[in-house]
Amino acid sequence: MIDLHIDAWRAWAPGIDDAADWAAWAAAPHPVVDRGEQPACDFVPAMQRRRLSRLARIVMHTAWPLCGDDEQVPFVFASRHGETTHTFAMLDDIGREAPLSPTRFGLSVHNAIAGQWSILRGQRGESVAIAGEADTFEHAVVEATALLGEGASAAIVVVAEELPAKAYDGWIDDVPFSYTLALRVSLAGGGPRWRLSLGENTGATPAAGEPHALRFIRALHHGATLDHPWKTRRWTWQPIA
Repeated sequence: MIDLHIDAWRAWAPGIDDAADWAAWAAAPHPVVDRGEQPACDFVPAMQRRRLSRLARIVMHTAWPLCGDDEQVPFVFASRHGETTHTFAMLDDIGREAPLSPTRFGLSVHNAIAGQWSILRGQRGESVAIAGEADTFEHAVVEATALLGEGASAAIVVVAEELPAKAYDGWIDDVPFSYTLALRVSLAGGGPRWRLSLGENTGATPAAGEPHALRFIRALHHGATLDHPWKTRRWTWQPIA
């Protein structure tokens, strides 16, 4: 069982960006059409910005305002599938017997975005990149809580996925559109307090549908308990007054 404060959060999906957008979506969820939009990330210098993938841009867009310019804050990046766009492009190159781009390869590894964050923000502390199953979000929060337990005053958790290429249809069924959710969490902050607990799941595993991290946004808005069963695990989020 984990108790923590969510001191601030930001999220992004195509056409849904600011707090008012998310409040409206939480009140009336609707399908999101992904046409490849991406944030401008004008706060990143142009030379470095050109190296940011779409997935990296949506991560930077949401996480950047959660960290002050003079802060050193641990960073946890979580994605179940990672840079599928880069991976597919490289597989296509291999199939055509074309030379692989070292830059594309370097930016396709799972910790590349965490590394870019550290470089762009001048962060010298811990940065972690994890990949799990459909409950990657919860595992990322557990990782952040461990960092808080080691003495960090706050941590930033980002879960992000990019809509994969059509070739992945039938293989990746839990990313209907690109999205990211960034949280700034602490053990003694001023934000709403939430409890995350883990129990045994004895029921059926739910079919893939709306991204779980976005279901959590609805819970944030409504102050409602949220269950997330997955295989043998059942995660429960509960607001604490």
